[in-house]
Amino acid sequence: MHLGRPHRRPHGEDPGPRPDGLGAGQLRLGLTLIAASLCIFVVQLDFLALNLALPRMAAELGTTTTDLQWVISGYMLALAATLVPGGRLGDILGRKRMLLGGLVVFGVCSLAAGLSSDAGVVIVMRIAQGVGAGVLFPLAIAIITDAYPPERTLRAIGNAFGIGAVALALGPVFGGGVTELLSWRVVLLVNVPTCAAAILMVVAGVRESRDTTVPRSIDLPGVLAVAAGIALVTYAVDRSTTWPPGWTVGLAAAGVLLLVAFVLHERVARWPLVALDLFRNKPYVLITMMATVANIAFVVAMYGITIYLQQVEGYSPLGAGLVFLAASVSAGIAALLSGRLGERFDVPRTIGVGTVVGGAGLFLVSYGGGLWSYVPGLALTGLGYGLGWTMGSAGTQVVVPPERAGQASGVTLAVMIGVAGICVAAGATLIEVRAAGEGLGASIEGVLRWVAVGSAVAAVAIGVLAERMMPRTPARPG
Repeated sequence: MHLGRPHRRPHGEDPGPRPDGLGAGQLRLGLTLIAASLCIFVVQLDFLALNLALPRMAAELGTTTTDLQWVISGYMLALAATLVPGGRLGDILGRKRMLLGGLVVFGVCSLAAGLSSDAGVVIVMRIAQGVGAGVLFPLAIAIITDAYPPERTLRAIGNAFGIGAVALALGPVFGGGVTELLSWRVVLLVNVPTCAAAILMVVAGVRESRDTTVPRSIDLPGVLAVAAGIALVTYAVDRSTTWPPGWTVGLAAAGVLLLVAFVLHERVARWPLVALDLFRNKPYVLITMMATVANIAFVVAMYGITIYLQQVEGYSPLGAGLVFLAASVSAGIAALLSGRLGERFDVPRTIGVGTVVGGAGLFLVSYGGGLWSYVPGLALTGLGYGLGWTMGSAGTQVVVPPERAGQASGVTLAVMIGVAGICVAAGATLIEVRAAGEGLGASIEGVLRWVAVGSAVAAVAIGVLAERMMPRTPARPG
């Protein structure tokens, strides 16, 4: 079952001038790839780098680290709530236009947050930044799908994720180092020139594209329902360790009801925000499931290992960031490899193999042993799980029609990020409960082992399901 076979563009849709590999066409492709890579880079760097700056930020702004946690939580809340509508609005209103809007919002809010001396303003600007990020992430993938010939889409998306994944390597080291040596404000202000460069690349190299099969009208009830539903569920997960259980369960239930209402509305809407037949696309659903497993394991592992290195092993934030280079650099390498492997091999099987490799690395890390086990274990963890979630993001793009690229990307990312966020909260609670009886170190090690084994078993099970549900076709040569 090789899923690298591209979707054909529907009749009647003008594909525009396709590049022939020379001259202006090749330049446009290069500029599109750089623009997409910068968008992915700035979102991933901002997510990872600012975590290590929170204590210094709180001290300077005259508040507590707990209160300032909204700098992270609010950003993630807005990001998760905007991914689905952000991707689809790009399909409807124009991907280039929406991408430029997302970059302007992200850059301006970064500037305002970096210059502000009021904690409330910083938090509000971070939430607005998350809205911009929710537009950038899915549309960065969609503009590549539109620009590149179908047979080169997988590799191009993999390259964009690979370049963007440099942020995974730089994030912890950059955030910890810059905060210690300069100021936490630099972590935010660096987004301004990066967004400016991305805007120039988009203006110069990205052509406008949209879904020509639907009118330029917005399913506003659908936008509000899905955004509010995801936001409430995400907020409930974020507050699960600090609020009474009844409150968080009630809030989560309200979010779930809104999502159910969203699905019911989309079934009867004339021009839905998300056409539900997307979920009848078996390759799309299975690849999204496998990528979600890999992303859950990666995110939970990074959370647990961060605590372990600093609170059990005694590493400083900067020292822990340096140890994490083994995982983040290998995840970047995996992203670069994902497109090439997807062109040659069966996508679900390759994701499954990658997830098993990541599980083996995490299993090694879970037994401690110092740098001699951390470095190779983290390298395998980043390589395997990184291959899983980046190939998943790219693989879904070649099994949906090009005009629905933004919608498909937004839904996949929302599922991957949203479910992973819930699992991090669950993992944090489990670590805390187990630590009371067996100590923090043993608690984290046990949870990491369960994640390693569980991710490998889940990947194999979904891979077997994929083999049974879809016929196998030979990979394209070369």
